[in-house]
Amino acid sequence: MLNKLKKSLGVFADKNLWLFMGSGLIVSVAYMDPGNWGTNIGGGASFNYDLLWVIWMASGMAMLFQYLSGKIGIAGYSLPELVKERLKRKWIVFGYWILAEIAILATDLAEFLGIVVALNLLFGIPLLWGTYIAVADVLLILFLTQKRFRVLEQAFVVFVSIIGLGFVYEVFISKPDFPSILLHSIKPILNKESALIAVGIIGATVMPHALFVHSWLIKNKIINANFGDKLKILKYHKIDDIISLTIAGFINAAMLVMAAAAFYHVAEVATLDQAHRTLIPLFGNFAAFVFALALLSAGISSSVTGTLAGQAVMDGLTGFRISMWVRRLVTRFINVIPLTIAILLGIEPLNILIYSQVALSLLIPLPLIPILIFTSDKSIMKELVNKKRTTIIAIIFAIVILLFNFYLLYSVFSKGGSL
Repeated sequence: MLNKLKKSLGVFADKNLWLFMGSGLIVSVAYMDPGNWGTNIGGGASFNYDLLWVIWMASGMAMLFQYLSGKIGIAGYSLPELVKERLKRKWIVFGYWILAEIAILATDLAEFLGIVVALNLLFGIPLLWGTYIAVADVLLILFLTQKRFRVLEQAFVVFVSIIGLGFVYEVFISKPDFPSILLHSIKPILNKESALIAVGIIGATVMPHALFVHSWLIKNKIINANFGDKLKILKYHKIDDIISLTIAGFINAAMLVMAAAAFYHVAEVATLDQAHRTLIPLFGNFAAFVFALALLSAGISSSVTGTLAGQAVMDGLTGFRISMWVRRLVTRFINVIPLTIAILLGIEPLNILIYSQVALSLLIPLPLIPILIFTSDKSIMKELVNKKRTTIIAIIFAIVILLFNFYLLYSVFSKGGSL
């Protein structure tokens, strides 16, 4: 009976699969970080369900590119290592490293803002004070990363559960229009007004730092473990990638759906604080509390992924190694300066979140193009080299991303050079 059950479950009855899974979950948090909150809530509140198709498209793209990044790790490399090896000239590698660090800092700023805003919503802590309190997340980074890596992966199960269950609840109480959800999931609608948010959604979904770190995570995971041959590990990786990124896709969709159902034509919501306050009269204090708690969880967990990505980029491109908590402390103080200035000038955090995601969208080609080149190179990938159809689909997705970026630039210049 037990053998029949295992046979019916197939690969899901394989103990090694469950031991392998976890890297996809760590990466998936990058796709539901506070930057996503800014773009998804802004999109839903301003354009109803119109941009839901962008989320599904971006999630599919992310799933494919994360799969390709992980393949590089299974082949025994990290993406930054291969970039350094192939670029060769030190000044080119240095320039690439600076751009990669800018992408990670833009990501980290969104995560940092998420923590600061969540502390304000949950405990009433002023934003300015929150910027300094949030620096203490370095202690959590130190605690989680000094243990076995499996402990870190298990912590992410908790983080993702809080975010996911939080938005299941928010969608349930907001009572969205399901026929409209289905329609706008497959009906593309885009204009000059929604282009900035659409590009921001892509920037918040197909994340440069997540593409950098996935190969590094898997390479380190399989070094001292016996999961079988590379093709078997590839099967495990594909399942991990599909499950983790599908969860992230549904959570992103839930954010936009909740914002559309709760705020569109009901109240003008231009900030995370307004979203939180508007939920109270509409759905009660508990709904607002769940919203803020999920935001805090998203900020903290995605900051861990950002730290790991920074370590992967620095190790691979420069060979310079520092402990993760020292790097986190330095990064946090770099974040504090511009964020403090922004708060003192009265710049709205949600706007900072959206613009940081647009910047990330413009930096996507940085890891994207090398991934396409390396995973199609048999001398690097050997038996893991892309099938022709995989490469073609990946190239099409990359072109779509670049077209969105060109559309953004056109929209900016048509408005006289301002966003």
